[in-house]
Amino acid sequence: MLDVISPKCRLITKVYREGNGLYLTAEAGLLRLLPEKEGIVRVSFTDKENFTEGQGRHIKDLSEMRFADEGEDACSLEGVWNYKETENEICLYTKALSVNVNRRSGSIRFCKADGSILLAEADQESRTLEEFDCYRTVINENTRVEEVQTPDGVKRLIKEADKEFAGKLYHTTLHLKFADGEKLYGLGQAEEGVWNLRGTTQYLHQANLKIAVPVLLSSKGWGIMLSTQSPAVFQDTAYGSYLHTEADEYLDYYFLTGETLKCVVKGIRELTGRAVMLPKWAFGYIQSQERYETAKELIDTAQEFRDRKLGLDCLVLDWMSWQGNLWGQKTLDETRFPNPHEMIEKLHEKQVHFMISIWPNMTTISDNYQEFSKKGCLLPASEVYDAFREEGRKLYWEQTERGLFAHGVDAWWCDSSEPITPEWGRSHKPEPGEAYRDFVENAANCMPIEQANAYGLYHAKAIYDGQRGSTDAKRVTNLTRNGYLGSQKYGTILWSGDTYASWETLKKQIVAGLQFTVTGLPYWTLDIGAFFVKNGTPWFWKGEYEKGNEDLGYRELYTRWFQYGAFLPIFRSHGTDCRREPWHFGKAGELFYEAIAAAIRLRYRLLPYLYSLAGAVWREHDTIMRPLVFDFPSDEKACGISDEYMVGPSLLVCPVTTPMYYLADSVPVDNASYTRQVYLPAGSDWYDLRTNEKYAGGQEIAATADIAGIPVYARAGAVVPMMEPGVSTQDMEGKDICLKVYPGADGAFTLYEDAGDGYGYENGEYCLTHITYSENDGKVSMVSEGDTVWRKGELKVEIVSAS
Repeated sequence: MLDVISPKCRLITKVYREGNGLYLTAEAGLLRLLPEKEGIVRVSFTDKENFTEGQGRHIKDLSEMRFADEGEDACSLEGVWNYKETENEICLYTKALSVNVNRRSGSIRFCKADGSILLAEADQESRTLEEFDCYRTVINENTRVEEVQTPDGVKRLIKEADKEFAGKLYHTTLHLKFADGEKLYGLGQAEEGVWNLRGTTQYLHQANLKIAVPVLLSSKGWGIMLSTQSPAVFQDTAYGSYLHTEADEYLDYYFLTGETLKCVVKGIRELTGRAVMLPKWAFGYIQSQERYETAKELIDTAQEFRDRKLGLDCLVLDWMSWQGNLWGQKTLDETRFPNPHEMIEKLHEKQVHFMISIWPNMTTISDNYQEFSKKGCLLPASEVYDAFREEGRKLYWEQTERGLFAHGVDAWWCDSSEPITPEWGRSHKPEPGEAYRDFVENAANCMPIEQANAYGLYHAKAIYDGQRGSTDAKRVTNLTRNGYLGSQKYGTILWSGDTYASWETLKKQIVAGLQFTVTGLPYWTLDIGAFFVKNGTPWFWKGEYEKGNEDLGYRELYTRWFQYGAFLPIFRSHGTDCRREPWHFGKAGELFYEAIAAAIRLRYRLLPYLYSLAGAVWREHDTIMRPLVFDFPSDEKACGISDEYMVGPSLLVCPVTTPMYYLADSVPVDNASYTRQVYLPAGSDWYDLRTNEKYAGGQEIAATADIAGIPVYARAGAVVPMMEPGVSTQDMEGKDICLKVYPGADGAFTLYEDAGDGYGYENGEYCLTHITYSENDGKVSMVSEGDTVWRKGELKVEIVSAS
């Protein structure tokens, strides 16, 4: 008969304040509560006697900083928080939050200042730790490696290897209790299209179509951010409600709350880093495809855009820009690109910027690989460079600079930045849990498992630190397939990977983008029209249009995707199987071509609004693309909607996700109504952006949704700066700005203007114009702040009249 082993007692026996933290001890372990701000507290738990310093080192310690924007001048949180003890509880409290710890169980309840519960840990054993031995791979004569051909190049998988002990780590689990009717959001980008995460299991690992970010938000106005960089699991099923991490030094998370979820995101950015400004041109139209093959083709494409007077700010050179089969080599094929500097200069003359695809993996016969191998800066038995090491990051930039940046490259496309994608080598799509275990096993063989989800973060750091070290004349612009908490401070734009063309995919991509941006990373985009269009052999090549853009059904899908893309933070088309330039979707004057051209014009018309939103992202930690729950948290119906979203505070965007004209194989749709149901959130009136027709909020309407455009509405009280569209952002410099005011409520907006590139804005080289509209007297007032040298055109006011 086995002896019964009693669990360690969780009764709190000692409470003491040390520095900026409150410590609570029990036989089961040590609990630390560290207030970071009035609405942010860090919660840490270990079964050791103290906390090691490595956990969460990538996150700022706000408790040692001060709220400069709040006029505080002390150097700690002395006086901002306090605690009290009762017989049953220990309560740490600030003006915004109370953290109540049950003395017998150690479990926590987070409450508002008025005592109402925001979130509670499980009543018993709410935090569990499972210690395990961590090992690193040793490369020697016993190492057996298998090379696998994948769409991301040849990947080397370790099948057998000796291991060496690297220390002790923990699997950690935080058990939680959610309220009835509470909705949960976030955890990064996923492909399944799930909006409310209640009742689901979510696997947080990186993949081609997945960007895991350990941030969970609630419709009740709170957020949890895990400090882990390891794979993790969220579960809310019959098996429990918890957040589990794969490998950490101790259990560690941040609880955040504020007046709205926008305040929670602000807190995330304060902890993980301020988002930097992207160049103004990045908010124009970016044309990409798989792939442009010569310098002449790139220059001719730019000229075609100019001849057609279609807006364009960037052309993208996809993979295989290198010579022959030198995958990942950061130099251009001299035969097809004989003079890169001249090619880029010619593009610049046409006011077109140049972005190029670069990879973290390199074929073994390339010079780049040999240099990494010689310096020992590769991941174990891998063709991928070690981005976790500073030496590896510096070498990666040195190669990038001398082979590409020296020729005038404007921006980077960091593909395959996970870079572990075992699911991509499968003949059939694995189940989510299986894909998670595959990632954990493969990642642990070649990188620290406790950092396995953050490779993309360190890869982005290599580009950012390298380019900033070379020049401040160009802002770092890095389109990357993967990132993590903190990526926003490195000039990154994340995109959703290699999707396939279907109406279902389009609808799910809206959810994917919203779930991603709520985690604090502001810049997201996708492959307009999906990457794969046709149906191929691997499981992921699953498009529904064998005739590509000759199929009128695909032309319609592409056009709707394009109209949606015009209202993303970054506007970019890309894909394989067929050409993606607008003229491949019809002739001038034809239905789909004209709709695509109109979407480009509308994007450029909204440029001053969009760039001002980017300024607010940098200055105020704002979010450009956000779900309705951010702006209308008290509207229960709005909180459950995932196919509409806000672009900034003023515009409600309602993509069309069903065919109205053609099915696949150009089959006409019968009896189409050319409308879609739109819910207009309560608490505001709304104006149709195309017709100026005014509607009351709190109702569902049948919105006009013909191919000319998707339904977009301006909120009453909105001030939306617009310009006459040009063929590029540079072409629009100096033009007048029209401040379109939509009456019906008081309104305000801050117009942001700067040089459009370079880092002078960090030194105050920008101008803010604070615009207010008074509904009472119908007057608009403006107050400028900063250097008005950046004001190039005149500001004109137009009060919109409802039709």
